Amino acid sequence: MLSQKKIKKMISSYVGENKEFERQYLAGELELDFTPQGTLAEKLRAGGAGIPAFFTKTGVGTMVAEGKELREFDGETYVMERALVPDISLVKAHVADKAGNLQFRLTARNFNPAAAMAGKLCIVEVEHVVEVGELQPDSIHLPGIYVHRIVHNPHPEKRIEKRTITEKAGV
Repeated sequence: MLSQKKIKKMISSYVGENKEFERQYLAGELELDFTPQGTLAEKLRAGGAGIPAFFTKTGVGTMVAEGKELREFDGETYVMERALVPDISLVKAHVADKAGNLQFRLTARNFNPAAAMAGKLCIVEVEHVVEVGELQPDSIHLPGIYVHRIVHNPHPEKRIEKRTITEKAGV
């Protein structure tokens, strides 16, 4: 989607090492809204819950708060953040049943459920699709009511970021 210029704005807490993203951003072809990770999670949660906005101390006094409403509560300043309701949420789950009930693995439970709930249209990529009733009710992490499309990808590419460190003298 990025290489085909189908993304006009990225809302992210981290953008990684994507050279095409970097090129488009520096050329002014792509808008970027850096958002602290916890604030991004809360924006998605609020969007999925139908809460239009919330106040947080995160970002007060930084560029994150520029152009946003500030309000004081009990002598402390807070910045108002609008909920995030994306047109399309692309999420990754480990297993889905044919009704869209999802089971996530490990850290995939951190953001994917909130992103799925917030999106007007949720497309989920899964490694395994099972029949309805095969997932134990207590092992369902997100009910299928939030899922609109399932893409079965039994052999996904599993990339990891490269960790680089600087060697320090005497260590």
